Amino acid sequence: MTDATALPGQPRGGVLSGPATARAVNVLAPNASPMTLDGTNTWIVSEPGSALAVAIDPGPLDDGHLRTVIATAEQLGKRVALTLLTHGHPDHAEGALRFAELTGTEVRALDPALRLGDEGLGHGDVVTVGGLELRVVPTPGHTADSLCFHLPADRAVLTGDTVLGRGTTVVAHPDGRLGDYLDSLRRLRSLTIDDGVHTVLPGHGPVLEDAQGAVEYYLAHRAHRLAQIETAVEQGHRSPDAVVAHVYAGVDRSLWPAAELSVRAQLEYLREHGLI
Repeated sequence: MTDATALPGQPRGGVLSGPATARAVNVLAPNASPMTLDGTNTWIVSEPGSALAVAIDPGPLDDGHLRTVIATAEQLGKRVALTLLTHGHPDHAEGALRFAELTGTEVRALDPALRLGDEGLGHGDVVTVGGLELRVVPTPGHTADSLCFHLPADRAVLTGDTVLGRGTTVVAHPDGRLGDYLDSLRRLRSLTIDDGVHTVLPGHGPVLEDAQGAVEYYLAHRAHRLAQIETAVEQGHRSPDAVVAHVYAGVDRSLWPAAELSVRAQLEYLREHGLI
């Protein structure tokens, strides 16, 4: 058995659903798959003692899950007063409009097409509900509209798919771009160094206790993959599918379509920088 503290980011063991920090509670959606890991983490975030809460990423359009999120908030003595989205992928956002209907909330997101109400989200925004403070951190790369939410009171960051609790994420080309993603990882690293963030509350997988370690691992992983792909191209594997078959030969083939998106993003990055 591998010691969790030896894994990148020091993933927390135990049940995924339930309290994660003083202000954040996870409700795990029933949509487990190779791409979503154990399922989507829907986060209920609130200030202790407040009757109001924020829901982040309601998840898939699953009425049972959405009602469980509401019931969980009510059991905590909270009413969901606002819905936020980290990005627009269906496993995070498909249920947002139905959830807003059930809760009577607005939906705030970077992408105007995902919003319900007049307010969006952008760089420098601070969301305040019932004394809770969430700082918006733009983190494009996985998708163009990806955001993270810095929860300073818990020294935590909610990362959506930008950093996962297990494994690494996909740069979803063409919407996702590797250069943007690397910049976003560096932005998160600055949060760990300059703002004391130590906990990652991811969109999938377990909570990570070592945010800086997780981000450093992601940066190293991307550098390693880039080197592998550059070498593969030099050896004559020029098409994305050929590169995937060569570089990801030891990876479950069911993940190859997702890997090809990242490969396309990395090939584009290498071309832009004159490396291939």
